[in-house]
Amino acid sequence: MVDAQAGMRTVVVANPRSGGGKPAHFGLAGRAERMGAEVWLIDADHDAASLARRAVREGAELLGVVGGDGTVAAVAAVAADADRPLVVVPAGTRNHFARDLGLDIRNPVGSLNALSDGVPARVDLGMVGPHVFVNNVSFGVYADALLDPGYREEKARAFAAVVPGYLKGEQGVEAGVDTPRGPVECPLVVLVSNNPYHVLTPRYLGRRFTLTAGLLGGIVLDRPPDTPPDLLRHLRSRLRRQEAPGPAGEAAIVWTAARITLHGPEKQLHAGIDGEPVTLPLPLTCETRPGALPLLLPRERPGIPPEPVLRRPGTVRAGDHHA
Repeated sequence: MVDAQAGMRTVVVANPRSGGGKPAHFGLAGRAERMGAEVWLIDADHDAASLARRAVREGAELLGVVGGDGTVAAVAAVAADADRPLVVVPAGTRNHFARDLGLDIRNPVGSLNALSDGVPARVDLGMVGPHVFVNNVSFGVYADALLDPGYREEKARAFAAVVPGYLKGEQGVEAGVDTPRGPVECPLVVLVSNNPYHVLTPRYLGRRFTLTAGLLGGIVLDRPPDTPPDLLRHLRSRLRRQEAPGPAGEAAIVWTAARITLHGPEKQLHAGIDGEPVTLPLPLTCETRPGALPLLLPRERPGIPPEPVLRRPGTVRAGDHHA
């Protein structure tokens, strides 16, 4: 049976190692092949981008990708440049991009339905230099942890090895970043996301309620916390209390922009792009590519929850009850 979107030649690039072997656990390759797609596996000799470029050269009209954010970003870059629709099948650990598309990240099988009956859509991509990101690019503690050779197997240990220097103020991002408050030199953390994260309510912290705003989200933690031992917990607590870019006394700065620039005396800077370690030349600019990525989405998907309506102190919503 050939189902792949009206007989279009379809190539699905799959990362068999994603999510600790999720593609095999859910039988995603076999299911995609039964739907008429060719499945090309990433291996030691063929990475996601090279397989996607080859697929386009050989006439693929529709691309698919099975994996986490890093794999998705690599194939999305090719799909956007070639203007080929992309089907995303979440099979990584976190799957932030797929989650914010409304896909079912707990059961990726349903996402394959887009191969036969997909709904077209377009979403933004982020760019840092020549690199595409679908979720975020990070600088600081997370980027340094990614450099640990054993990060994938022992994430907690990798973080534990780098966090103390940041907590003591001995380490930071070896660059300055332009913010609405002006340049911040050597911050602890810089996080630039493809569309802004929601940061005001704990339940949806880190969600993106749109991927079509044509804006980046910027988050900077510019000095170490006073007491909490958990740097990331401290960042979360700061963000929950902040709606606008912070005043001079706040440690966290949160804003949106079409372009965010980092600069400094060093020639290069470690970064994490969608969970993959890279080294980037300075100065560097993060930008947005509005509507750059064509997608086919399954008709049935959990969806994105409505963005919470924030209440001002002293207001009462309809339906609130008081004793």
